[in-house]
Amino acid sequence: MKLFKNGVIIMDRRQQKTRAAIFQAFTALLGEESYSRITVQEIIDRANVGRTTFYAHFETKDELLKALCENLFCHIIASAEDCSHTHGLYCDGSAPESIFCHLLQHLKENDSNVLGLLSCESNEIFLRFFKDSLCELIRSQFDMQKHPFGRKVPADFLVNHISGSFVEMVLWWIRGRMKQTPEELDCYFRSVIEPVL
Repeated sequence: MKLFKNGVIIMDRRQQKTRAAIFQAFTALLGEESYSRITVQEIIDRANVGRTTFYAHFETKDELLKALCENLFCHIIASAEDCSHTHGLYCDGSAPESIFCHLLQHLKENDSNVLGLLSCESNEIFLRFFKDSLCELIRSQFDMQKHPFGRKVPADFLVNHISGSFVEMVLWWIRGRMKQTPEELDCYFRSVIEPVL
């Protein structure tokens, strides 16, 4: 039974555990084969849940994908907006000042194998969700109406440009085996982006 609080679905621990098992199974399968080839039956078998249980949580495989992306990227974006959020690499309380550095720190932590998903065979799906989430973050953090290009360049073009550049930088970082620290990468990115902002 689903309960709602302020429009949000509240699940009991058993439901949360089942949902986490489905996410984990789906993430593992995405690392092995393309999204289009994965069947609901494979997810059910890997998660060790019944078909009815799966469909109680997700009506379709596409809905599962959307929920997984929201779960991954909403957590990363929300934590970047909340500077008081200090887990994992921030356990010493030294959260970075730059919102971009904060994002890079979270990616480096690789919660829920987000880096694997961004570089897997079906990565275009995750990159699109990631970019959309970044666009929202950039809009909320920066006053794009005050950019130096005035009316010549629309604000939504700049938001798209900045988020696209960030995603491409992350892919470059992953392909290069993440040799740079999040702080170094943040420095590179801000040196290119700050003149725009």
